[in-house]
Amino acid sequence: MYQNILVPVAIGHGGTTDTALKIARALCDEGGKITLLNVAEPLHAEVSQYIPADVLEENKESVRAELRALAAGIGGAQVEVLRGSPGITITEYAGEHKVDLIIVASHRPGLRDYFLGSTAARVVRHAECAVHVVR
Repeated sequence: MYQNILVPVAIGHGGTTDTALKIARALCDEGGKITLLNVAEPLHAEVSQYIPADVLEENKESVRAELRALAAGIGGAQVEVLRGSPGITITEYAGEHKVDLIIVASHRPGLRDYFLGSTAARVVRHAECAVHVVR
């Protein structure tokens, strides 16, 4: 099926993450790779100047540990933690790492999403590979 699967994970939105990981395991070829990716929005300059660098690094390590715990049941799974705009960063990562499937969780869209667009919608519109949306 797929050799290189990317599963973006928003920490704290657990319900669909388990489903996305089950789908990833089912669709991944023998010897394929699954990567769990968390993308955090960058902090505004006004805020970031008051947060010590070690606190940001501790937070990143905490997220990485949570991703490792999620990946524990998946042999050979990798984890990545990046900072950026989620929709853009996910599609750029997928292109740079030759991902052939992105499995992204989505919520039921509300009126706000029709004006701003959700991360899942941006990934669907801009990804150069297959995208499986989980609700």
